[in-house]
Amino acid sequence: MSHAWIQNLLYIALLLGLAFPLGRFMAKVLEGERTFLHPVLGHLERGLYQLMGVHPEDDMGWKAYAWSITLIKLLGLAAVFLLMKTQANLPLNPEHQSNVATGLSLNTAVSFITNTNWQAYGGETTLSYLTQMLGLAVQNFISAATGIAVLVALVRGIMRRSATGLGNAWVDLVRSTLYILLPLSFVFALFLVSQGVIQNLSAYIHTAGGQVLAMGPAASQVAIKMLGTNGGGFFGANGAHPFENSSPLSNFAQMVSILLIPAALCVTFGHMVKDRRQGWALLAAMTVIFIGALVVCTQAEVKGNPALTRLGANQVASQMAGAEQPGGNMEGKELRFGPGPSALWATATTAASNGSVNAMHDSFTPLGGLVPVWLIQLGEVVFGGVGSGLYGMLMFALVGVFIGGLMVGRTPEYLGKKVEAFEMKMASIAILLPCAAVLIGTAISVLVPAAVGSVSNPGPHGFSQILYAWSSASNNNGSAFGGLNANTPFYNYGLALAMLLGRFGVIWPVLALSGSLVKKKYTPEGLGTLPTHTPLFIGVLVGVVLLVGALTFIPALALGPIAEHLTLRSLR
Repeated sequence: MSHAWIQNLLYIALLLGLAFPLGRFMAKVLEGERTFLHPVLGHLERGLYQLMGVHPEDDMGWKAYAWSITLIKLLGLAAVFLLMKTQANLPLNPEHQSNVATGLSLNTAVSFITNTNWQAYGGETTLSYLTQMLGLAVQNFISAATGIAVLVALVRGIMRRSATGLGNAWVDLVRSTLYILLPLSFVFALFLVSQGVIQNLSAYIHTAGGQVLAMGPAASQVAIKMLGTNGGGFFGANGAHPFENSSPLSNFAQMVSILLIPAALCVTFGHMVKDRRQGWALLAAMTVIFIGALVVCTQAEVKGNPALTRLGANQVASQMAGAEQPGGNMEGKELRFGPGPSALWATATTAASNGSVNAMHDSFTPLGGLVPVWLIQLGEVVFGGVGSGLYGMLMFALVGVFIGGLMVGRTPEYLGKKVEAFEMKMASIAILLPCAAVLIGTAISVLVPAAVGSVSNPGPHGFSQILYAWSSASNNNGSAFGGLNANTPFYNYGLALAMLLGRFGVIWPVLALSGSLVKKKYTPEGLGTLPTHTPLFIGVLVGVVLLVGALTFIPALALGPIAEHLTLRSLR
């Protein structure tokens, strides 16, 4: 399985190599500078402002900024919900899909406006083309642009001195969509079509043998689902479906696209704060945690299932050197990809808030499955979602400098702004609220018969299915241990609430914190200032992220994947 490790190295090298030029370009866009796209798109940008009645020079305080973001999300919620409830009477529905049940419609609408893309349905058997394009794909763009806009507001809060405004939310949304997300998605969609991903409005193909081949405009939605760290599949099988992920090359490109913008935003951050080392430090901290998680997940899946080893699978003559069984753990994997690329995808999609899959996480080995759920529980700050990953990591950075300040008896500072009680309260809420939603939701689920009845496996693995669902929803990931039947009233409404808390319960504290920082004066660095670009701070930041994750979730993980792993090992 050496090719799996070679692919991992190639992946990290290509990801970091592409992040730097893209990061510089995004910094120009978000700072309002002219780029090579402005001659083509500049007139459209100005036209959109006129149509919306927006004056780009208007500056918003943090409350106005937060309400603007909330308003566009509420409008999106209503639009998707109404589309799903009326799709039977709307055009572009060649398979005559019926209207969707109220609970599932609400859950899906909340899911897509919050960048979660949790799917308790099969796309090809539930939704019309119009719902997929006008409802889900549009929200994929808006939810990604929202993450970028909130990040930009936070950066302005850090950089501006004795000010009140954080910029204009509508301008940030338009620029993020028009100059970053749309061009990248257009190019990527063309590449996917060249690889065999379908893009049409044809009726489904019904063969003489009774098979049904689903059609549809998949490539355009796949492009933004990956680049925008959305993750919702056009088909129920998501990235394992050959019409959505057609070849090993498209598989590798889609994996790179998951983390491309989140990684590049670290470079963007360095440019915007006028100190590139600050962005490099954040990128380094993310990469260190990602590599550690990737090594564990890849090794677990390549090595295989200990229970099968006990049954003699390792005695097969064709066994590869160093593996316990030929091919590794192939349960729930696509034969086109195998355990190595499946482990890489699972690690990348849960390090980000992407949630797409090319294998069933429910079929991973216990340690292989532990890595995705744990990365989600860290708050998806290891690269994380578009914008949301970096502003989440910055919350941990503020906690890190606060701890450093306590150690030397000095008021902590980050990039010249003092971090005081209010900032720590907001950072703590942003970090801990999703954690509370995970643990409370899981605790309630194991006590409610209707929730336990959705579990397909008894014992630790069943507990892991429930824990994964609440972790995924509360942290806006969207992937799942597929053995849980989540299309029930309990999970449709419960997980919808968790998704809303995970998105707006973080965005509002982050913007409140930004509004506090923007009013403060700049404090020059002194002898007691903790440098935030050094290897020491990178270590502190990694330690804070891991410590919060360990203290919060290890007891729950011990009841699920860790207990299952120990049980499997005892069978050997």
